[in-house]
Amino acid sequence: MLKNIQIGIAPIGWRNDDIPEIGKENTYKQILSDAALAGYEGTEVGGCYPTDPKELNNEVNLRNLRIIGQWFSGYIVRDGIEQAKLDFTKHCEFLKSVQADVAVYSEQSYSIQGTDQCVYTDKPYLTDEEWELFGTGLNELGEVANSFGIKLVYHHHMGTVVQTKEEVDRLMEITNPTKVHLLYDTGHIFVSDNDYLSLLKAHIDRIAHVHFKDVRPDKLKEAKAEHKSFLGSFLHGMFTVPGDGCIDYKEIYNLLIQHDYTGWIVVEAEQDPAIANPLEYAQMGRKYIDRLIDSVKLSV
Repeated sequence: MLKNIQIGIAPIGWRNDDIPEIGKENTYKQILSDAALAGYEGTEVGGCYPTDPKELNNEVNLRNLRIIGQWFSGYIVRDGIEQAKLDFTKHCEFLKSVQADVAVYSEQSYSIQGTDQCVYTDKPYLTDEEWELFGTGLNELGEVANSFGIKLVYHHHMGTVVQTKEEVDRLMEITNPTKVHLLYDTGHIFVSDNDYLSLLKAHIDRIAHVHFKDVRPDKLKEAKAEHKSFLGSFLHGMFTVPGDGCIDYKEIYNLLIQHDYTGWIVVEAEQDPAIANPLEYAQMGRKYIDRLIDSVKLSV
């Protein structure tokens, strides 16, 4: 069973697509090399990665890595289903050409995640009519993903219309489980709801992708007190790699194993690379997960 889980990393510790100026000295080749050196099996695609599949495939293969998937900013509510399908189809065409497994979907209509608004007080919401449109659109996009042999995994995210467990519950209720899967992100749900196990237990059968993101509680408390934005919060040091914060991953990992989870676990921690050395933290996260895996092997 453990062989069916692969461990990857997101490039967000080296370069951040929301703030392109930080970490700009880190090329995509450096990110891939660091990921391989730290012992990961693959990476998600970052904004600095080449859009030419041939070039990307070559560099990935040189390092014996795989491309896992890529973030997609969706605007079903703002732009309508047909436009979203056109954009998402192009996205999936690229992902298929680099042999990716998942398309990481996030609805960005009304999102404040890239703004200077307080992420703890100003999150957006959908009307009932918008929820209906949203669910219909996601099912259609899920069909598109399936046609390419890719899974659409929905990323609940701070500052967006699907952030809380209650909103994820509603999303799962109105979408088809064969078309729309869930990306479970430990850090986002903890910051949102101060609870990371309820969401996992409620929707473990819908989870097809996992992000291990840890949280420093002192930095989170300061960010809330100072009414920081999402970007300001992670620059303040709110997120870190697993094992360096307050989340206990043993129960999470055990639950995934018990429910026969197959797929990727991706280390993802938005940090300022000038403060948190990307390779150092990548190695820290990988070593923690290796110890976690070993402890589970000993108990089964």
